Amino acid sequence: MNIPENIRAKIKGRLWGLADEVGWLSLSSSAKASYYETWTRDAEIGEVLSHYMDKGKVRVYLKDSLLKSYTRERLAGADRPFRVLGLPADAPVSEVYIKPHGRQLADGRIICWGRAEDWKSVLMALHERSQEKQGLKPFGAVLTQADGRLHEQAARNVVADAALKLGIEKLIWLDS
Repeated sequence: MNIPENIRAKIKGRLWGLADEVGWLSLSSSAKASYYETWTRDAEIGEVLSHYMDKGKVRVYLKDSLLKSYTRERLAGADRPFRVLGLPADAPVSEVYIKPHGRQLADGRIICWGRAEDWKSVLMALHERSQEKQGLKPFGAVLTQADGRLHEQAARNVVADAALKLGIEKLIWLDS
């Protein structure tokens, strides 16, 4: 699969723009599957890619090579987590984390964010990171894109209880 970089960049830009328009990060798996099919048949996306790979591999390429990085990049930004946790946008950061995303602030507070379905990873990463050295505090967890059972208060109570037991000061749910 040898796609010229200029063509890959053009397709990626178009695909990411479409993903922004449809609210990709908040779509269900079945809705995403529908878009994968649409984009695989799209003349400016799938048809162009099919010149460089087998048509049967286009969908997988869209998912694994172009949209996986979209999701990672869109979720990596700290602006929204900072805002909902009441932190200034220019708060000094001493360490940046990925998988799940987070920041260690210069004052020792640790924040972490990710999809609500990954709440266990988010809370445990926050806890573990706060244990790395003296003076670190598990300040805030931000959980996004809750769907299904995580819209129910009973399920959220379980998550809140875990956060409390781990000493996490703030737990914020961002459903949109």
